[in-house]
Formats: sequence, structure tokens, C-alpha cells
Amino acid sequence: MQIVILCGGKATRLQPLTKKTSKSMLVIEGKPFLEHQINLLKKNEIEDIVLCVGYKAEQIKDYFGDGKKFGVKIEYSQERKELLGTGGALKKAENLLGNDFLVMYGDSYLPFNFQEAIESFRKFDKFDLMVTYRNLNRYEPSNVAVEKGLVKSYSKKRKTKEMKYIDYGVGIFEKEALKILPENTPCDLSQLYQPLIKRNQLLAFKSKTRFYTIGSFRELEEFKKYIKKVHNF
Repeated sequence: MQIVILCGGKATRLQPLTKKTSKSMLVIEGKPFLEHQINLLKKNEIEDIVLCVGYKAEQIKDYFGDGKKFGVKIEYSQERKELLGTGGALKKAENLLGNDFLVMYGDSYLPFNFQEAIESFRKFDKFDLMVTYRNLNRYEPSNVAVEKGLVKSYSKKRKTKEMKYIDYGVGIFEKEALKILPENTPCDLSQLYQPLIKRNQLLAFKSKTRFYTIGSFRELEEFKKYIKKVHNF
């Protein structure tokens, strides 16, 4: 299955590291973070990649090119005049996408079985799937409530006691669902999730392994320790 990686943001929380460098190009154990992501995807038999780029896009494009030397196929959707947010960036890439596809955040490293999530998505007749993790506010505030295999509520701001899970950082979408998002308008991916939740069209796949992200300095250092241990650097 094709995957979209949203890697166009400015990553202001990581300045000054990201003042002149894309977050995806931060070097960790000798490789840009995005290369670690791509290597993980290859292990999960995912090799068709669309990169949604914006801030410092040329750094990413110059390094990865068409992806051949990394054993994958890479296409680009680039935000130029303004950054469109996670939802707007996905909408802009619409013409590059197949009938269904994965979407992953550009700062997430997700050591779980992608193919199991894909099989679950194909098993049920729903528009979309969100991978979740029973977080219990452990790593970040939990923001997802799950009931009978469906996402029942999701919010980045308003947290409730029913929210025991967290958005793992990857989802699966049918292209048809992108009709919900506005054209050429900055918006968040959550604007796509909310209408689907109301229609009982958002499946919840529960990952058993925790997520890693590099959204803050603390998280960046945590990932460095993890990847060094896993690969015995």
C-alpha cells in the first residue's frame, strides 16, 4: 500500500536545530530521521512513498531524489507560498494518491506491524482507520476514546476520562474521504477525522508497541537512545 509522510512543518519546538534544517533531515546515528523512517517502512513491505514537503523542501528532495538508491519509489507534493497544515498538505497531494493509502506524521517512528493494520482496514467496510495505542497519559496526554473497534472521540485539546488511547501517528484512508477537506486551505488532519467519527466510519487498530517521536528535545533524545539500542550503534 502507498504511504504519505507529512514532513513539511517548521518544527519550531526544535529550534535552533531546525532553524536551517528540516526536522526530517536531522541526523541521528549517521542518518537523517526520514531515512530511519524509510528503512522501517521497507521492513514492512511498504515502498511506494509520497512526501508532503514544505519548509526546507529542497534539502529533502536533494538527498532522497526519486528514492531508487534507498530501494523505494518517492514522489513529492510541495507547499510553496504557505504551509497548509497536515490536512491541507494531504489534500494538496490528492492527485498522486491511489484509492487507499497510509498517512504518517513526519516526526513519528512506529515500530509495529503495518501489514496487520492494513489487513484490518481491508477486513471491515469503513472509510478510514486510525492506529491507536493504550497510552493512559504515559508518554503524552491520551486523546482518543475507543469503543467496539471504533474511534468514538478524538481531540487534541479537550481531554476526557474516557480517552485512554492516543493517536499512534499513522492512519489509513480511502481517497473518497478527502472530499471532506477544503481545497488550498490550511487545515488540520483532525478536520477529516471528526466527520468520520460522527458517521461511525473511523476504525481503531490497537498497536501493542509504543510510539516514538522527535517533536521536542526530550522526545528527540529518547528516540536517539532507542535507535542506538535497537541497531547496536
